[in-house]
Amino acid sequence: ADLIEAGMTLGQALQALANQGEDGSGQKFVCQDLCDRIVRGETFSDALASHSKTFEPLFSNMIRAAEASGAMVEVLRRLADHYERYDNMRGKIKGALSYPIIVLVFGILAVIAALVWIIPKFQKVFATMGATLPLPTRILIGMSDALIHYGWLMAIVVCAIVVWFKHWKNSAAGRLTVDGWKLRAPLIKGIVACGAYSSLAYTLKTLLVNGVNVLQALKIAEETCGNAVIGQALAEARKRVTDGTTISGPLASSGVFPRMMTDMLAVGEQAGDMASSLEHIGKRYQKDMDNNIAAFTNALEPILIVAIAGVVGFIAISILMAVFEVSSTLG
Repeated sequence: ADLIEAGMTLGQALQALANQGEDGSGQKFVCQDLCDRIVRGETFSDALASHSKTFEPLFSNMIRAAEASGAMVEVLRRLADHYERYDNMRGKIKGALSYPIIVLVFGILAVIAALVWIIPKFQKVFATMGATLPLPTRILIGMSDALIHYGWLMAIVVCAIVVWFKHWKNSAAGRLTVDGWKLRAPLIKGIVACGAYSSLAYTLKTLLVNGVNVLQALKIAEETCGNAVIGQALAEARKRVTDGTTISGPLASSGVFPRMMTDMLAVGEQAGDMASSLEHIGKRYQKDMDNNIAAFTNALEPILIVAIAGVVGFIAISILMAVFEVSSTLG
């Protein structure tokens, strides 16, 4: 957008971006290919569509609308704002998950280290004394023996389950199940759902403002929403909009979208200003997402600390009970 506004042609701007990329980088290859395609006579939107792994349908369709309206710079700036906003939301979600994941990983590693290296040493000491060990201690020693002797088998089983789950999650039924769970799961449902609603509202608003018709906008939103349950609801809504129905009605009847969102859409349809309503919806659910992220981090931290403390406490109490039992036997 900056280069075109400065007076460069589209081909010159793409060539300049290609020259900025390092040799062998994705930026250099993609920008150079786009430039070559435009020189050969292809439209910018068609050239973008040929790189579907790099540019979403949202991008190429908005550029197609820009080519028809002659507002290329304005559309490129709106695309930049849209993706910056999207990356900001993803960054907040990743930031909220990073600390709990680090705590959980180190807690699991600490427990494994205790079972593999520390417990066997105590087991040898207890065995030489010949005392009857308490039940918690026997359970702990059994866990340690199982991990030492069959840890490799456990690792294989866990890896097999992870591979199977990833394969299943990529299937149509798996995506629907997992994405539906994300919208209902405690703690994370507020983050995932609000993020999806906000992103959907901003996407639809960006498309409609740039002259993309409602049916095409719903199709692009369905392909780029990132949630199979929401995508299925948008597909059903698109079929009913073809029959002349408003957007808010089919979305409300799907049961996927909150009442507040569909009511605000209905107000926008009645006022003939869908873009403003979608802007308000995007802002509202972005704020809700921020609040849910704060609540998530505040709740998850003590939950993880209590869970890890419970496991470590069980190990410590089991060892202490055995020590007291051996001491009383010796006495």
